[in-house]
Amino acid sequence: MIYENELVTLEIEISEIPWVKVFTKRKIKEFSECTVEEKLEIFRIIDITEKLMLSYFKADKINIASFGNMLPHVHWHIMARFKADSYFPEPMWGSKQRESVLSLPDFEIFFTKLREIL
Repeated sequence: MIYENELVTLEIEISEIPWVKVFTKRKIKEFSECTVEEKLEIFRIIDITEKLMLSYFKADKINIASFGNMLPHVHWHIMARFKADSYFPEPMWGSKQRESVLSLPDFEIFFTKLREIL
C-alpha cells in the first residue's frame, strides 16, 4: 500500500508499467454509492497521480479505468502507458502486442514522491 486515509487506500499493481489502484475504504459496489467526500478524494488522487506519472515517467498516455467486474468494490486503475510497452495500444487487459523491456525511472522513488504529495 502506498497511501491511506479514512476514505481511500492507494495500492501498487505489480506490472512492467507504473500502475496504481485507488479503493474506497467502504465496501461499496458502484461509484454512485460514494459520498461526495469519497468522490472528491478519488478524483484528487487521480489528478495528482496522473500529473506525477506524466512528469516523472514522461508517459505517452495515462489510462484511468474503473471496472469492478471481477472485484465488485469501487476502485480506479491509474496506469502510465508507453508506445513500447508490451500491450500498447491495447489496454493492459488486452492482447499482448510484443515482448518489451522498458527503461523507466525507479518505481520506488515515484511511489515515495506520490506518498509525500498525497
